[in-house]
Amino acid sequence: MNRPLISATELQTLLRERGDRVLLVDTGFDLADPAAGERAHAQSRLPGAVYLHLDRDLSGPRTGHNGRHPLPERGALAARLAAVGAGPHSTIVAYDASGGMYAARLWWMLRWLGHADAQVLDGGLAAWLAAGGAVDVGVAAARPPGRFEALAPLVSAIDHDALRAGLGQGTQLIVDARSPDRFRGENETLDPVAGRIPGAVNRFFRDNLAADGRFKPAAQLSDEWRALMGPRTPADLVQQCGSGVTACHNLLAMELAGLSGSRLYAGSWSEWCAQPGAPVAVG
Repeated sequence: MNRPLISATELQTLLRERGDRVLLVDTGFDLADPAAGERAHAQSRLPGAVYLHLDRDLSGPRTGHNGRHPLPERGALAARLAAVGAGPHSTIVAYDASGGMYAARLWWMLRWLGHADAQVLDGGLAAWLAAGGAVDVGVAAARPPGRFEALAPLVSAIDHDALRAGLGQGTQLIVDARSPDRFRGENETLDPVAGRIPGAVNRFFRDNLAADGRFKPAAQLSDEWRALMGPRTPADLVQQCGSGVTACHNLLAMELAGLSGSRLYAGSWSEWCAQPGAPVAVG
């Protein structure tokens, strides 16, 4: 299993040595402008990169009760990856221009499909350009389809009912990756209800990053996450956010820190607040 991150210089070497087996995936997105990532991809992208859209490709159908970015059906996601050229032996490297917040979602989803050879480009497009990396522009050439199938998951998820049943039992620690103001129930603009899941603690996903937009060193992340966990193990933690996207950033940071095993609540706050009678905390 690869390390969860790859640097720009490491990726340049990988492309020279095994370019035919490497699939670069641009996951750039903007929650306020869902078409922005696709436009940016057409303007400038890593050589040969394909684009996967958070709403269309990396999420399933919304029902009004399952959150803003519900997980797709595993077979449908595998088929979409095959369509853009993924195969069982592909090294898949995801990137974005947002500190990995969207790329980490694909990284987790690939592991959810049982594909271990998945990484995130540390620092994203900015790091690639800073390292002198070339870019493609204009209409991208289609890659030949691959053969990609869903295997046994390498990661764990938890659904609303199980999470809710465990509230107040002392068996789980819910970690919310949203910004501190949204965690407190302030300045909510994305979901119809402000607040948080009772008992949750806050670990803003951007706290995983250094000032240069790259992830902090593994040792530093380990110290910070162990301080948050206290005596608990990673398996006791449930990672959530607004819609199951930036929670994956926290999961990647924990993996980098050698603390794998936490579960993702994919529906996250956008699903939780849509459930009848679900308790809400603020402040």
